[in-house]
Amino acid sequence: MMHICLFDIDGTLLDSAGAGQAAMESTLREQFDQSGPISGISTAGRTDRAIVRDLFAFYGIADTVDHWRRIAEAYPVHLQHQLPRKPGRILPGIRALLQQLAARNNVVLGLLTGNFRSGAQLKLRHYELETFFAWDWGGFGDQALERDDVARAVAAELEQNFPEPVDYDRVWVIGDTPADIRCGRAIGARVVAVATGSFDAATLAAARPDHLFANFQDAAPLLNWLS
Repeated sequence: MMHICLFDIDGTLLDSAGAGQAAMESTLREQFDQSGPISGISTAGRTDRAIVRDLFAFYGIADTVDHWRRIAEAYPVHLQHQLPRKPGRILPGIRALLQQLAARNNVVLGLLTGNFRSGAQLKLRHYELETFFAWDWGGFGDQALERDDVARAVAAELEQNFPEPVDYDRVWVIGDTPADIRCGRAIGARVVAVATGSFDAATLAAARPDHLFANFQDAAPLLNWLS
């Protein structure tokens, strides 16, 4: 029976040092001539779809198919430009953890993230983590406004595409926000939280993950649970 590990990206695998935000600001400036200060729009644990919808409302930009097309086309170009300009990093222990998981024949690695698919791929490619993950399925923030719906979409893909029935005691959602914990619960998965993002360990513990790590420099307990 396979273990399926669904990783968040920002704050869990890597810190892009604000490359995504800078890319979105550049996109809005180029496409819609909007560059004023933004306030009151939260980003941690949310989908890019929800964030852009709020940005449209904040700036008074009509929520139209054409405007979404312009975002989808321009944002990856700006993100690719911003990633090498920012002092980002892979978070502690991540590369070694992924290498060890990828070497196991009973573990499949996928993504459950609020990033647009294009943004997720560019970020992981920049930090040389792309090849660890499946790209023919996974959860991304292109359409869903809520992380729970991203998780449900992944669950539907697992049910349809995996050769054996999915045992959700062996599905692990791994992330750094309360939203990651909630979306794991939405599909009955087990949840591993890590305090390497914008939420401290006490806040994550209050959301009641199955397991909580300060970081993955010592990932031996997780590796043992996946034995």
